[in-house]
Amino acid sequence: MITLIWIFLAIFTIAFSAVFIRDVNRHKSELEDSSWLKTGLIGFVVNFFDVLGIGAFAPQTALLKFTKQTEDRLLPGTLNVANTLPVLIQALIFITVIKVEPLTLLLMLASAAAGAIMGVGVVARLPEKTIRLVMGGALLVTAGFMFARNMEWIQGGGTAIGLYGSKLIIGVVVNFILGALMTVGIGLYAPCMALVFALGMSPQVAFPIMMGSCAFLMPPASIRFILEGAYNRKAAVGMALPGIVAVLIAAFIVKSLPLDTLRWVVIVVILYTAGVMLRAGFK
Repeated sequence: MITLIWIFLAIFTIAFSAVFIRDVNRHKSELEDSSWLKTGLIGFVVNFFDVLGIGAFAPQTALLKFTKQTEDRLLPGTLNVANTLPVLIQALIFITVIKVEPLTLLLMLASAAAGAIMGVGVVARLPEKTIRLVMGGALLVTAGFMFARNMEWIQGGGTAIGLYGSKLIIGVVVNFILGALMTVGIGLYAPCMALVFALGMSPQVAFPIMMGSCAFLMPPASIRFILEGAYNRKAAVGMALPGIVAVLIAAFIVKSLPLDTLRWVVIVVILYTAGVMLRAGFK
């Protein structure tokens, strides 16, 4: 099953790259007035921290707007296209180097993709403010439990690399919901980390699950943005290439982190994401 997932990711990478390169080559004489240096630095920084589970979209949006590198109407397409190759590489690396029970991984990836496809019509109609407030609060509670576990005040978490029985059903259902929530801009990384911890799995297992989920979702969406010309080509190229380098550097840092250290990194990631969601929800 792992080999099958790897093959699908490789096909996604080749297909997306072919469409992306062809489109940029066709419009190379009319690229936007963006800075190679600024977009390159943005792509490197956000993708480095993306590997640590921070997520790229929120900080990338802020940096692009602050440096005035693209029009607001092109932001969704630019973010998706620029981050697709780095995310695909993240998934390929972490699915290879971090052991996950194959059936658990396959079902979690498939459920996230199905959630994004089937849930868009329902979730998109829900009040975004309510979703952000609920998710932000839930993440704060999870971070609190993780902190208490790290301080050995309570027992929780675990070292399992797979789910079985009722836990597998819960994991698949919740990841389906997280995939659907991506349609309203709720990042999957931090909630997926919280889910993995709550089900007693090793924090390391969150990385191939959350990155693989996004890798299955992003190529089709990005290809659609490319075909419609709804993205900033120069900014996307400028961020994608340094982003790939950043992923390769950071991936081996995450792989080598001790489990105790990784648990603290996860807490910081979840607290950061909770703060962003609550801030947006209260606005």
